[in-house]
Amino acid sequence: MPFLSVHFVMIFGSLFLAWGLRYGWQNSSEAAQVSWQKRWQKALVCFVLPPLLVVMTAIAVLCMGSEGQMIGLQAGRLSYAIAIIFLIYSVIRSAQLALNGWQSLQKLQDLVIDRKVDVKDDFQAASLIDEPVRLLDMPMLFAAQIGFWRSHLFVSQGLLDTLDPDHLEAVLLHERAHTHYRDTFWFFWLGCLRQVMPWLPNTQALWEELLLLRELRADRWAAQYTDGLLLAESLLAMVSSNMQPIPTFAAAFGATNTSDRLEERVNFLLAEPEPLPQFSWRSLFWIGFSLLPLTVLPLHY
Repeated sequence: MPFLSVHFVMIFGSLFLAWGLRYGWQNSSEAAQVSWQKRWQKALVCFVLPPLLVVMTAIAVLCMGSEGQMIGLQAGRLSYAIAIIFLIYSVIRSAQLALNGWQSLQKLQDLVIDRKVDVKDDFQAASLIDEPVRLLDMPMLFAAQIGFWRSHLFVSQGLLDTLDPDHLEAVLLHERAHTHYRDTFWFFWLGCLRQVMPWLPNTQALWEELLLLRELRADRWAAQYTDGLLLAESLLAMVSSNMQPIPTFAAAFGATNTSDRLEERVNFLLAEPEPLPQFSWRSLFWIGFSLLPLTVLPLHY
C-alpha cells in the first residue's frame, strides 16, 4: 500500500516535526529582556530548521528512488513523485523571488542619475564609507543596500538635500553595516525558505523578528563610529518620509513597518550599547539536525 511506504513515513514525519518546532516559538512581550544573542539564535533556528528539514527529507527521498525498502517498509512511487513535485515547486518559488528582486533592481537602475556621487570626503568615518553611491532621482528620503553577494548602495537626491552631513553619515554607516554582514545575500536565502513554506506557524512573525534583529545589528555596528542619537534622529526622519515598499534584495535603514519596531529601534539606539552578536556554533548545531534525513540513506536498499 503506497500510504504505508517508507517515503510517506519520512515526509509526514518531517512535516509533523516542522509544524511542532514552529508552533512552539513565541515572540513574548519580554523578548527585549532576553539577551540579544539568544534572540538571534532562537529566531534563526526556529525559522530555518523546520522548512530545511522538509526540503532535506524530500532530497533524501529523491536519492532513494522509487524502488527498494528500508526498515521493513517498501518505497513508493506516489510519495517519490510528491517529493519531486515539492522540490520543483521550491526551485520555482525561489526563482520567482530572484526574478522579482532582479526586476526591482532594474526599475531602480532606471531612476539612477547619470553622474558620480562622492560624499565620503565630508565624513569622519570616510574610510568605512568606501563604496560608490548610486544616486536616484527621487524626492523622498531613501537609502538601501540592494543586490546579492555584492550589493550596491542606492541613495535618493532627496536624502542628500534633506539631511546634514552628520545625519547622512549615520545613514551611510548603517548601510555599510549591511554590506559588512552580507545581509542582502543571507536574507535572500531566508526569504526563499519563507516563500517555499509560508503556511508553517509563525512564519511572518519570525520573519519580522529576523528583520528587526538585522536592523538592530546594523544600528549597533554603525553606533561604533557615530553617535546613537544621530542614528535615532536619522531613522525617525527616514520613516516619516513615507518611503515606498523596500524591494527584494534590499536592506534599508528605514525598513521599519510598525510603530512598535520603530520604538524598539530608537530605544535600542539610546540605551547602553550591547555587544554585537557573535557567530554561534550552537545555532549551527541545531540547524544541522535538518541533515538527519540524509543519514538514513545507507539503510535503504
